[in-house]
Amino acid sequence: MLIIFAVRIMGKRQLSELQPSELVVTLIIADIASIPMEDNSRPLLSGLVPMLILVALEIIVSVLMMKIPRFRKVICGSPVMIIEDGKLHQNEMKRLRITTEDLCVQLRQQGIFSLGDVEYCIAETNGKLSVLQKPDKRNPSAENLNITIDDTGIEAVVINDGQFLNNSIRLSRTNIKHLNKILKREKTALKDVFIMTIDCSGKYTIIKKDKK
Repeated sequence: MLIIFAVRIMGKRQLSELQPSELVVTLIIADIASIPMEDNSRPLLSGLVPMLILVALEIIVSVLMMKIPRFRKVICGSPVMIIEDGKLHQNEMKRLRITTEDLCVQLRQQGIFSLGDVEYCIAETNGKLSVLQKPDKRNPSAENLNITIDDTGIEAVVINDGQFLNNSIRLSRTNIKHLNKILKREKTALKDVFIMTIDCSGKYTIIKKDKK
């Protein structure tokens, strides 16, 4: 639990979002946590104290990285331009030890199947690629097409397995009274709802529980 708590304190939800220093601290904490579990003769405090110290140091380092850009650059490095104006920087790929196969795999995962479609490609400090396609390959936006699109807000799950979700209800700018009116109109009991979603425009979807 302390390992999960440490990752949450660092503000990350998955390993791919961890910076190198954060990943190292997480691995060390996991290693320290296993020591009291393997050796019952050791007191639990002998593992908790070093873990808490590491978490505290990581928080201090994170604050320093926010306040001092040069310190952040030393710890995390800097983004590297792999493709610029459609030109592939081979030296940067060699320096980062990225093969053309690795590059193409990551591009395909973003729906890009040709290197010729890429205008800019940046290797971020967390190992992921940020890609901007050439103008003629980008999907046109509503602004480009002079189309006005109604803002429906976020479609949120407001009922899950027969239970109201208060945070999602606030997010969708509605209330329980209004949702009960919808259920009454649809002749559906709350306990029979598996999932109900609704957006800020009032458009909703109800999925009933499967009958046993």
